[in-house]
Amino acid sequence: MTRARNQIISTVDTPYYHCIARCVRRAFLCGEDPLTGRSYEHRRQWAIDRLALLQQVFCIDLCAYAVMSNHYHLVLCINESAAEVLTTDEVIERWCLLYKGPLLIQRYREGASLGKAEYKAIAEIVELWRSRLTDISWFMRSLNEHIARQANKEDRCKGHFWESRFKSQALLDDKALLTCMAYVDLNPIRAGLAETPERSDFTSVQLRISTLTEPTLLAPLALRSFDPRQDAVDAISYDFNDYLELVDYSGRAIRDDKRGYIPSSYPSILQRLDIDQDSWIKAMRPQGIHFSTVLGDSEHLKNYLAHRRQNYIVGSASLKRLLQ
Repeated sequence: MTRARNQIISTVDTPYYHCIARCVRRAFLCGEDPLTGRSYEHRRQWAIDRLALLQQVFCIDLCAYAVMSNHYHLVLCINESAAEVLTTDEVIERWCLLYKGPLLIQRYREGASLGKAEYKAIAEIVELWRSRLTDISWFMRSLNEHIARQANKEDRCKGHFWESRFKSQALLDDKALLTCMAYVDLNPIRAGLAETPERSDFTSVQLRISTLTEPTLLAPLALRSFDPRQDAVDAISYDFNDYLELVDYSGRAIRDDKRGYIPSSYPSILQRLDIDQDSWIKAMRPQGIHFSTVLGDSEHLKNYLAHRRQNYIVGSASLKRLLQ
């Protein structure tokens, strides 16, 4: 049974979420239509440009992404602390980058003389907008609606462009986060569109590698950084070089059931995180991590179920094998 979005996404459980949006029927987000020969590759840049704007608005960090031909993946982190310190004017400025806002807000921005009741109404609006700045549903809505309008205008058609709601998956711990990020970054390799991570266009791993090898490169998107020393609060607490080894190993390990792979070394991060090797390889296959709406080890899964007053969640047995 479909669960309400606010029952799936909650920072009480975790700030990290894996989100997937897929085009309806044979619609193309990107790629090339083999029947008509028409190319939609330029639409990949639409997604990047829109994400860049949303990063200026929302207090939601981007950990990983992959823009594919008929769907895309995002790994997001809700940054509530960033939203809490924003002033009234900063919240209004951010929200009005996307939406015009009511007349009262427009008058406030123009410096009009306002009464006490009007300032109270403005404060209520600002607090509502502040909560939306950390709302993944609003983030995804602002992304998908914009792309759908552009695509329908270009295709000269109307109607749905995306399949129902976007799918979301809670990532309960570091094991789940790194598993999901590697899965997302390996999408083009598994699809046979690239041979190595550094050649995987429109992925976060390619962007991270590019900024590492070319420090002066102006990155189109800001990604949540890696910091093994945990000096930075808003960072992933692992070393980026280990993550690269992890992605490289996972890509090499997938051979028989998928046309795309890269040639194998054993990454130290698998040992450090105590991730089962066979289950990890299975998880890197297509649909490999979509057996459950959450990812996390046994202890975090137990706490998640207790908080939501649930006794069971679909895919729990597979979760225990993957993330002990």
